[in-house]
Amino acid sequence: VGSFCLSEADAGSDAFAMRGAAVKQGDYYILNGTKIWITNAEHAGVFLVMVNANPTAGYKGITTFLVDRDTEGLSIGKKEDKLGIRASSTCPVHLDNVKVPASNILGEFGMGYRYAIEMLNEGRIGIASQMLGLAEGCFNATVPYTMERKQFGKRVFDFQGMRHQIAHVATQIEACRSLVYNAARKKEAGQPFLKEAAMAKLYASELATLTTSKCIEWMGGVGFTKDYPIEKYYRDCKVGTIYEGTSNIQLNTIAKCLEAEGFSGN
Repeated sequence: VGSFCLSEADAGSDAFAMRGAAVKQGDYYILNGTKIWITNAEHAGVFLVMVNANPTAGYKGITTFLVDRDTEGLSIGKKEDKLGIRASSTCPVHLDNVKVPASNILGEFGMGYRYAIEMLNEGRIGIASQMLGLAEGCFNATVPYTMERKQFGKRVFDFQGMRHQIAHVATQIEACRSLVYNAARKKEAGQPFLKEAAMAKLYASELATLTTSKCIEWMGGVGFTKDYPIEKYYRDCKVGTIYEGTSNIQLNTIAKCLEAEGFSGN
């Protein structure tokens, strides 16, 4: 199991403002810093650590190191007590004079920023898929209940106000599937996919938030309990608008791509 170590306390959306550093000593590098919000940290055997090995070059000094879990000076902090995605460990990773050989540089020196961008761009399709599946799973667990539950002598599903809400969400889920699959298709075909990945991630995470909230309402009081899985879907989806780039970052990316495509307003 591996972990991707990029974020720091002062480097979230502005990921390249990191303070983590690597200093060369002979054939080795000494790494120092603290990474936060590191997925799989509790169980990982290897860490992809991004630190700046040439601060004078700015973000172009960022370099990726492969660091084994048992390396002296590397320690895992307390597991975060999160709202959702609780089965996945998220912990800080502390680097205290961690000594790694120069041969542990992943790829080229100073190219860590590019690798990070590529991983995040591709990862957005994965997060979009996760959020799409989460929305659909919650929807599929809820609609049958509305067909069984009766109020005022008829099924909850039979009220027009309810039918329209359900139909609207079902349509949005299907539209989201097209966005996600199109981004994945372009990535697989080797075509530019930055805009499509950002659109898919943005829309899927927003849709998951909407869908799970609506499903709790459709379930009524039982939707607010842990007797049904709906509340878990609701908790798990929220991180979708935050990690792999917040919704605002996705909007910035989409706008930048549109600008590059020639939408100058002239």
